[in-house]
Amino acid sequence: MVTTNPIRIFRYNIKIKVMARESSYPRVPITIVFATSDRANAKIKIKTIKNRTIDDLIDCNYVIPGIPAKAVIKNVGVGSIFHEKWCKKYNIE
Repeated sequence: MVTTNPIRIFRYNIKIKVMARESSYPRVPITIVFATSDRANAKIKIKTIKNRTIDDLIDCNYVIPGIPAKAVIKNVGVGSIFHEKWCKKYNIE
């Protein structure tokens, strides 16, 4: 019979569980500049994502909240400096 061995601390049985997956990449902010559609007069918006890696973004396996499916991505940058830089470039905010 195979069972997991709990650790005995005082008189309680405690099982150690890994709650979150470990990441080999640091979680740096990813800034995305996009147009809401493919038209020339489409509004340009900026979105900063702090809880994903750049590999997750490139794979496109998930939907980014706030960015529509028909959006045209203009620029993608890794780091917090790009938010300020592109706000000035595209006159956002």
